[in-house]
Amino acid sequence: MSKIINASEFPTEVLNASEPVLVDFYADWCGPCKMMSPALDKISEEYAGKAKVVKINVDENPEVAQQYGVMSIPNFKFFKGGQVVDEALGAMPATALTNKLDQLL
Repeated sequence: MSKIINASEFPTEVLNASEPVLVDFYADWCGPCKMMSPALDKISEEYAGKAKVVKINVDENPEVAQQYGVMSIPNFKFFKGGQVVDEALGAMPATALTNKLDQLL
């Protein structure tokens, strides 16, 4: 299951993580975001111990979304060493996300 975080957890869960982190910027009202949720949960299970998958609600945490230039959702940002190293936008096959994660391992 993907972990839902908030702005106060972002530094610990994402920026200071020892493993790569896939961050899903989403909103509850977003259809494509809901569509991607099962795939993200599966990726979270498959990559447990190798990479982290977290979700952050842009409506509840607008300052984080603004800081990372999130203008549309779903917006996936890949972090390694506290920095954004890749990103993907919109609904897509899970393999598109796992291919990007694999490059960071």
